[in-house]
Amino acid sequence: MIRKLCPADFDSVMRVILDAAQAYRGVIPDDRWKEQYMSAEELRGELDAGVQFYGWFEEDSLMGVMGIQPIKDTALNRHSYVLHDYQRRGIGGLLLKHLLALVKTPDVLVGTWEDAAGAIHFYEHHGFTRVSRRETDLLLRKYWQIPERQIATSVVLKINRQNSPACG
Repeated sequence: MIRKLCPADFDSVMRVILDAAQAYRGVIPDDRWKEQYMSAEELRGELDAGVQFYGWFEEDSLMGVMGIQPIKDTALNRHSYVLHDYQRRGIGGLLLKHLLALVKTPDVLVGTWEDAAGAIHFYEHHGFTRVSRRETDLLLRKYWQIPERQIATSVVLKINRQNSPACG
């Protein structure tokens, strides 16, 4: 079951993010890795910046989270995580389809680490296409507030909801 997450879900969201983010250990550059991948303060900052999270629940337990952030003339898919033991069961795809149906802008963007092959494959499988290095740099600077080092080691994928089979 998918539902919009609320402040009472905060600790469960943190649990999912910290569990699932372990997949990035050894994948993202060592100088960008932190032992606690996201702090509670960082998550609060994302919520304050307008990221709205939705979650997949099984037997009242949160198994996956995904956020959407309307910004300027587009929407960003943010912080997509499924508990390690529940990955590859379709939860991420169901969350993505749900969020894409909510978006009012034609395009949705997602940024991820350039070496995160699993994440890139997931988004491409769901209709996103990787943009050029030049466009990646421009989009990351326009829509995200991240350090230059992260820009240099990230990619952006884009989907046009109106032409996407994922929205069907």
